[in-house]
Amino acid sequence: MKTRIGILGLGGVGGYFGGLLAKAYYKSDDVEIIFIARGEIQKTIAENGLKIITDDSEIIVYPKLVSNNPDEIGILDYLICATKTYDIEESLLSLKKCITAATTILPLYNGVDAPERILQLYPDNEVLQGCVYIISMIHSPGTIRKIGFYEKLFFGSETAPISKLNELQSIFQKAKIESYLVENIEETVWEKFIFISALATVTSYLNQNIGEVLNNPDSKAIYIALLTEIELVAKAKGLKLPEDIVNQTIIKLEKSPKEATSSMHRDYLAGNKIEANSLTRFVVKEAAKYGVKTPLYQKISNVLLS
Repeated sequence: MKTRIGILGLGGVGGYFGGLLAKAYYKSDDVEIIFIARGEIQKTIAENGLKIITDDSEIIVYPKLVSNNPDEIGILDYLICATKTYDIEESLLSLKKCITAATTILPLYNGVDAPERILQLYPDNEVLQGCVYIISMIHSPGTIRKIGFYEKLFFGSETAPISKLNELQSIFQKAKIESYLVENIEETVWEKFIFISALATVTSYLNQNIGEVLNNPDSKAIYIALLTEIELVAKAKGLKLPEDIVNQTIIKLEKSPKEATSSMHRDYLAGNKIEANSLTRFVVKEAAKYGVKTPLYQKISNVLLS
């Protein structure tokens, strides 16, 4: 029996990592990669494959199947989810026929609220925790553009059988994905969330890219204030994060391409719906649970979601 892996969401994250999986297992007798897509993206990939452009290479990959029809997709052993956070419920409920109690779900969303939301839909399933560090985006339907060299995928679980986690790690590694199976996954996911939440919030609020935020003293002060507020929330939750997490996060941003920006800011610029509920307002709601004050997050949340 082949291990069947569905990739839900073929944006910058799902398209890039799903593409590496499709390339590695195109002719495999053991692993089958299915892209779950619709509309123009589905049509383009079915006809021409998925193109991945990096700074120094260009490849075209083909999944075993690209479809949004659950009857065609069939039962999945693993489902890797990388849609926008506002699509979680609708997209996962549309795949009810493909998900059994044995299906392991790996969310790779921008926020940290996904596992809890998915478990409300599928309480009998193993829902892992995961996050990625990468700058990639849809260049055009069926084409993913990745900027810079940085790409890391972290995942783990406190409840899933180690055999399942090791199997998935082996699948990733054979596809030359730089993946890490980590024990303290909640802390790892929150470290990423601190990075992406503050960045998405400040770039969208100020309408500035990474270089503009770092080079403008007023903008950088707002960014640091956001980091300080979200650090207080993480500490109130009892998460064991590095003492200098704010400084570490600033250094990470300084190593990022200056012309790049957050995916939420890109959506904002394109006039698309933005993920401010999961990336900005979530911090305010989580802070309220612990009696933590986050006035700047509150102010910007009101602006972004007005």
